[in-house]
Amino acid sequence: MKHQIFSTELVEEAARKMKVANLQEATIGDVLLVASYLENETGIPFIRMDQGSPGLPANHIGVEAEKAALDRGVGATYPAAAGVQELKEAASRFVKAFINTDISPRACIPTTGSVASSFASFIACTQRDPQKDTVLFIDPGFPIQKSQLRILGVKWEQFDIYAHRGEGLRQKLESYLEKGNIAAIIYSNPNNPAWICLEESELQVIGELATQYDVVVLEDLAYFCMDFRRNMGRPYEPPYPPTVSRYTDNYIIMLSASKIFSYAGQRIALACISDRLFDRQFPALAERYADSGIFGPTFIASILYMITSGCTASTQYGYAEMLNRSVDGTIDFAADVSVYAERAAKMKKIFTDNGFHIVYDRDVTQPVGDGFFFTIGYGHMTSGELMRELLYYGVSSISLSTTGSEQQGVRGCTSRMRDDLYPVLQERMEKFHLDHPLS
Repeated sequence: MKHQIFSTELVEEAARKMKVANLQEATIGDVLLVASYLENETGIPFIRMDQGSPGLPANHIGVEAEKAALDRGVGATYPAAAGVQELKEAASRFVKAFINTDISPRACIPTTGSVASSFASFIACTQRDPQKDTVLFIDPGFPIQKSQLRILGVKWEQFDIYAHRGEGLRQKLESYLEKGNIAAIIYSNPNNPAWICLEESELQVIGELATQYDVVVLEDLAYFCMDFRRNMGRPYEPPYPPTVSRYTDNYIIMLSASKIFSYAGQRIALACISDRLFDRQFPALAERYADSGIFGPTFIASILYMITSGCTASTQYGYAEMLNRSVDGTIDFAADVSVYAERAAKMKKIFTDNGFHIVYDRDVTQPVGDGFFFTIGYGHMTSGELMRELLYYGVSSISLSTTGSEQQGVRGCTSRMRDDLYPVLQERMEKFHLDHPLS
């Protein structure tokens, strides 16, 4: 007799009613629907490891600054397309203080979340040179970014970095770049979903090749300074987070407020473009948009503004205040979110004590850290099989196969874990292990 929390029939009913054709190939949205349906129908809580929403309150300093901005009347007028000056200046200070990279305020562009940053960047990068029409993903990665390229009709290539860490990354990257059609390289660091971190030596390889082949690197730092193995959240003090900006001028850094300030609901981020790229002129852009063809102004006025018409003015002031307070030392954002690492350590131990293994378990020189995400596998189960089986035991996750990974397993997120749920997870995984003996 199996010890499932939810019967196979009930889970299949949930999938059918939520129009999920194949649970093993379910997207994040599909898993959310199925888990929510089962919770609502039975009253039994799920261990929600699916969606990467913040599990902490929004930073109160940003909230108060946003309220004050509304009281000043900023809601009555459109903000400048390039962003409010206070935020642009705060962003430039923040990047210098925490990355030790110089980017002028004019090249720090507010966006409606990093999703808007990547969308606009994909457009600008794949239209600047007619010969370069393809985006290269260093996977595993964020599935939505490939969905954006589907909307745009833009081609992409991808590879799983699992077997290409360290110096092996150079040969793998060059096998794509030497074709001459790659416009941009994109990755997240720390990585969503694997929580691996590209190290300085790897970023040096990426930067050198980006310069050699004239490729723009899109560096998604959504989990900025959340590699908790080192304290990188001190302004103007090393160690600084690893970044490709030290090794090339062809980059756009995407900085989101969603995780580091738990400000996801306000949809605010920054596209920080290197000054040299910002000022480069591309005839193909000039011809398409009938403008100067200079990358930065075209990115802002001819592309990004057409997508979102700018960011909410009050939210820009809230973000500016949080950035400035971080630089001044009033906010220690890295310490504020370090609870995610504590949750990951506890959750990973429960899983590994019950037969699971960590899939992406190492960086080049050290074991992978604890943080917002982690990856687990079980025996010889495929990604889809494991994701589906965990649903029967009241645990929702996402399949690694949906992230560009070639490894078998699922991604777990720590953000919605609570102290009262650890014993529940322990009991359920003991039952899972009992029902799925490993040879």
